[in-house]
Amino acid sequence: MTWLLIFVLSYLIGSVPWGYLIARLKGVDIRQHGSGNIGTANVLRVMGKKWGYLVFLCDFFKGILSVKLGSLIAAYFLVNVGLGSVIAALACVLGHDYPIWLGFKGGKGIATLAGTVLSLFAPLVFVSFGVVWIAVFLISRYTSLASISAVVAVPIVACLIVAKAELPLLVGFSVLMAALAIWRHRTNIARLLKGTENRFGKK
Repeated sequence: MTWLLIFVLSYLIGSVPWGYLIARLKGVDIRQHGSGNIGTANVLRVMGKKWGYLVFLCDFFKGILSVKLGSLIAAYFLVNVGLGSVIAALACVLGHDYPIWLGFKGGKGIATLAGTVLSLFAPLVFVSFGVVWIAVFLISRYTSLASISAVVAVPIVACLIVAKAELPLLVGFSVLMAALAIWRHRTNIARLLKGTENRFGKK
């Protein structure tokens, strides 16, 4: 019952569609513009940096809040705090990707995943996530390629520095999240392979 409580609450936190809500406050249905995605990249392209960065921060802190909540609930009910945190992180990203409020059509989860990585892993793993994303983006100007590269880097770096006791749980989570991110970016991957993916800053 404790695990279900953590999952449901974290899913609901993750499912708050900040990109959609913030754009709506400005009279824009972000689903009808650009790529139609409610995430940071599309809001940034359509509405500008100020709103795009705001959406990133809101989605990022969803991940942090969910992991914190999961750990607190697990500690209160005297169950495994590490497992509670991972369940919360997983549910939050799923909530972002498949929000009940928008017919289960959400974002791609990268900003929210970044928040969970910061909360679950050693700082070096989060730094590696950010460095890989920035480096690939600056070289390629593809946000999709940067995102895929960053999430794939997480389990690799985690294997190198995570303590043995935590390794199966955290690496398992990061592999699952990398697979989900790749699945969510499958249309981007197809366009990358065809050479038709749009570079950031280029119409």
